[in-house]
Amino acid sequence: MRFERLLTKENEEIYDNIPFRSASSEIRNPDGTIVFSAADIEVPEQYSQVATDIISQKYFRKAGVAARLKKIEENGIPSWLWRSKPDIEALNLLPKDERYIGETSAKQVFHRLAGTWTYWGWKGGYFSSENDAKIYYEEMSVMLARQMAAPNSPQWFNTGLHWAYGIDGPSQGHYYVDFETGKMVRSKSSYEHPQPHACFIQSVDDDLVNEGGIMDLWVREARLFKYGSGTGSNFSKLRGNGENLSGGGKSSGLMSFLKIGDRAAGAIKSGGTTRRAAKMVTVDVDHPDIEEYIDWKVVEEQKVAALVTGSKIASKHMSDVMRACVEATNLGDTERYNPKQNSQLKKAIIEARKAMLPENYVQRVIQFAQQGFTEIEFKTYDTDWDSEAYLTVAGQNSNNSVRVSNAFLNTVEQKGKWSLIGRVDGKITKEVDATELWDKIAYAAWACADPGLQYDTTINEWHTCPKGGRINASNPCSEYMFLDDTACNLASLNLMQFRHDDGTFDIETFEHATRIWTLTLEISVTMAQFPSKEIAQGSYDYRTLGLGFANIGGMLMAAGYSYDSDEARAICGAISAIMTGKSYATSAEIASELGAFPKYKLNAKSMMRVMENHKNAALGKSDGYHELSVLPVPLAIKNIPDKTLVTAAEKAWEEAVRLGKKYGYRNAQATVIAPTGTIGLVMDCDTTGIEPDFAIVKFKKLAGGGYFKIINRVVPEALKKLGYKENQIEDITRYAVGHGSLKDCQAISISALKDKGFTEAVLKKLDASLENAFDIKFAFNHYALGHDFCRETLGFSEAQLNDFSFNMLEELGFSKDEIDAANIHICGAMTLEGAPHLKRQHLPIFDCANVCGRIGKRYLSVESHITMMAAAQPFISGAISKTINMPNNASVEECGNAYMQSWRLGLKANALYRDGSKLSQPLSSALIDEEDLEEAQIKSTPQIIEKIVERVIHLQDRERLPHRRKGYTQKASVGGHKVYIRTGEYQDGRLGEIFIDMHKEGAAFRSLMNNFAIAVSIGLQYGVPLEEFVEAFTFTRFEPQGIVTGNDAIKMSSSILDYTFRELAISYLDRHDLGHVNKDDLDADTIGGGEAQSELVDRATSRGFIRKQGLKVYSNQNQTSKAIGQETNIATSLIAPAPEPEPSVITQGVSQDTGNISAVANSQEMVKQARMQGYEGESCPECQNFTLVRNGTCLKCNTCGSTTGCS
Repeated sequence: MRFERLLTKENEEIYDNIPFRSASSEIRNPDGTIVFSAADIEVPEQYSQVATDIISQKYFRKAGVAARLKKIEENGIPSWLWRSKPDIEALNLLPKDERYIGETSAKQVFHRLAGTWTYWGWKGGYFSSENDAKIYYEEMSVMLARQMAAPNSPQWFNTGLHWAYGIDGPSQGHYYVDFETGKMVRSKSSYEHPQPHACFIQSVDDDLVNEGGIMDLWVREARLFKYGSGTGSNFSKLRGNGENLSGGGKSSGLMSFLKIGDRAAGAIKSGGTTRRAAKMVTVDVDHPDIEEYIDWKVVEEQKVAALVTGSKIASKHMSDVMRACVEATNLGDTERYNPKQNSQLKKAIIEARKAMLPENYVQRVIQFAQQGFTEIEFKTYDTDWDSEAYLTVAGQNSNNSVRVSNAFLNTVEQKGKWSLIGRVDGKITKEVDATELWDKIAYAAWACADPGLQYDTTINEWHTCPKGGRINASNPCSEYMFLDDTACNLASLNLMQFRHDDGTFDIETFEHATRIWTLTLEISVTMAQFPSKEIAQGSYDYRTLGLGFANIGGMLMAAGYSYDSDEARAICGAISAIMTGKSYATSAEIASELGAFPKYKLNAKSMMRVMENHKNAALGKSDGYHELSVLPVPLAIKNIPDKTLVTAAEKAWEEAVRLGKKYGYRNAQATVIAPTGTIGLVMDCDTTGIEPDFAIVKFKKLAGGGYFKIINRVVPEALKKLGYKENQIEDITRYAVGHGSLKDCQAISISALKDKGFTEAVLKKLDASLENAFDIKFAFNHYALGHDFCRETLGFSEAQLNDFSFNMLEELGFSKDEIDAANIHICGAMTLEGAPHLKRQHLPIFDCANVCGRIGKRYLSVESHITMMAAAQPFISGAISKTINMPNNASVEECGNAYMQSWRLGLKANALYRDGSKLSQPLSSALIDEEDLEEAQIKSTPQIIEKIVERVIHLQDRERLPHRRKGYTQKASVGGHKVYIRTGEYQDGRLGEIFIDMHKEGAAFRSLMNNFAIAVSIGLQYGVPLEEFVEAFTFTRFEPQGIVTGNDAIKMSSSILDYTFRELAISYLDRHDLGHVNKDDLDADTIGGGEAQSELVDRATSRGFIRKQGLKVYSNQNQTSKAIGQETNIATSLIAPAPEPEPSVITQGVSQDTGNISAVANSQEMVKQARMQGYEGESCPECQNFTLVRNGTCLKCNTCGSTTGCS
């Protein structure tokens, strides 16, 4: 192949026009401990600190690089391409600790990548002349340095270590097909042939122990996970539960083996660092065990909820029993342990029984108390991803997908029956209602974000090589879909780097880069080794590639187009068409010189049919497609502002089809759109893959540690393009980012603070801490202001200063409105909503995937994600990795509709993430202060109320409810029976009536429940306390009973009445002890849902609905008591510790809870802060920073670059 220079010049140094700088890199945990540190490293000047950290931490080779190298002469290869090896003689002259070092310059990395590709390209005959090879090498080096494109992470890890440094090691069981002889070869070295592929698809047979079977798959997966790659498999060949075995007996079913594989993947971890292996499990919708598979993760999440809730309930009641024993100092040593004589112990035991705590646990606590122990610590669990609760359950180490066919989806639409087929005899094992199965899928996605869907018919109708077999599975992120036992190496083009100075798209450079990178990925197939013979052969036969792009969201915003606009979708479609058309044209060009891929002739007719369909879509035609059941969304030519994109797309596909007909193609697939996780960070991409942006305000990392706030770098560019003046852009930016100072702040002025005792020295210290504060309350604390000043001048107590929830500004007398206004002035709104000068019609341009900032309400619709994918999919060989973001208040029906719309628009796969659908991921709505939810009639100052112990009984007249009253309706299912509870409230929020209705119950039972509700309502209106009803009817037991679904606080009930009065007690009496979910998880500051949720604070709402009284109740009963060990006699105080029981940890002496409580509170505050910054709210398992963002179907850390996918 011949190449021309576009980015470099003849006889010039490669990096003459690219300045480099010396930098340092440091990645820290939130507690300040150093994860990684490197000094005096060389990177391009344009690299941000994050990009510097990623390339130095992830991609620099840390050891084994010889300080002295020498070239190895090879016949037929230009001397500048000779590979290097350690110069032993020269090394021996150096001190021993200086002989082998690591990479310290990005130039070294760019050289080993570009050099290795050029070396193997020359050996494989890809270059027409040495000069063409030289141009390729230099153009590629410049593209890497300018962040124009990047290959997937395994290339950075493995490629070039042998060629550039002579690093080698023993074989790891890999294979490759020799490109010269076409014969299979077992690798003798670990690095001579690198392993550059990120994505694999592996087959699995219905065989237990033989090669290619179930247990063999776990070994093959382990080989991939160890080196950070990802894999996917379709497990539909495995027989279902109860199907016959060849040797007699019945199969344990699909799920038993999936759980084994899940455990194996969880134990290995991907690359040894990330939280879980990158794995995709796919099952066909007609598998006998499909129902259990769909519910798998739903049930596992429920197990986590049960573990978390049950452990905390057990801990509470065991502590209560212990406290009752220890605090009964007025009783003798024997009497205090006898519930008949110790009334507090009797009460504690009764409460423990109500909570169904096992009797022997209660007895065990009493026995420990008798032995002199004063406290018992029962291990409790939390919902953190890496907690023991999640490690205990299955299904957490893979993405799950269901393969649905057009036949199934049509049956759903027709409300027909669907047959589940046995794997052994092919007979129908069960018939199910198709709509019920569909609803089950939608509910599972709603409840736990799995399974995703893969549209089997669409995938296989776009299959270029059906003679090789059906496409059954995908890689973990769903963008690579091809035959079993094949692999794909990925690379992505950074679209922000392909623009002219005026912001228009640089088509010429983009096509140039597409051609070079298509060749690079093709060369990578030639040089690669693979983890099995089957994958090595499949990759040689079909040579699939995965070129894609990143930063489309940032590019569209910079150009002034809303992500959810016709123009944006048309531009995305045009760029996708140009990229894939040019890539296939390049593939045909390579085929003209080296031949088509080995299986091309067998599949030529099918492949040309697919190419013609791609071309048809690029020409904007709505008909004329061949053998497609679901027609694609054609290029919307009339919506493309820049018509040169239209011309380029048409030309690219005309050329791709013309050359393909003449020469065939070198590659069966050419393009995918990957999540671009770690490589997106090394390219400084604002957005990854096809995703929109996640936040308007970003937190830019500083070299010495810490962050500073900046507006998303494309926002000023977009505002300028929209016609705003420089001073207006500055005002808008300041509104979003904040002024970082008290200067000119009217709400909390400097003079007002001086009046309250603030000195010049304290104000100076305060201003310095406000500069990068996320919220002003983080600056108004004793750490920032000084402990002595807060105690002596401001007069706060030690307890107040150590209380994490203490609001100093409120205590100083500032109102909530003043604090909010000061927050926006100083710390910024972190959104453009409400910004000065900004026109309302321009707001959609800056919409992000999530709600932005504290006061933001806008976010991109579900449809905008789906339609953007649909605009690109007709021009992509493989598929698109993307998660459809949904707000917390999205319904099950909306989840089903999103999946159905994806199918109708021709997508190949889709995954949903409803905000908060996983226990491990907190909800993402803007933070709402607790006082926002206080009712209007209650003042912000807390009312301190002693709990009344005395019960007063008196007669009163009936207090009737107003004709128009508020309340709420709660729908739930108890033991499979739907129950509707409706409440009516007085003006002050007290409960005045209830209605109970049952769905599809017998007339007698429904009527009985209706009349019972009327009786209770009349009692309430005559003054009977709700507490009396709660005490009387909770824990009653009769059918229906069992698991409760649909209620966010109650998960189990012993009867309809038990459920009803638990619900009313939680909602109106704050009796969260009757619920099964921590009340903190129900607070408004954890509730996500966008606009509708934010509106709660703007009007008086149903007190019962929000489950808050607005009062803080203090009572002696709820205070934490420190139990002191008994002082009896020498014999008692020297009693040997009791044997430690398995489930609990016993401590003797005084409890030390304060540190744990503050740590938990601090963690919760960090989660809230992370969510407001646009992050997911989880901590990274590698660096523990709360900077994880959604990335395709995976997550990535914006601090250290680790991903949950195959990078």
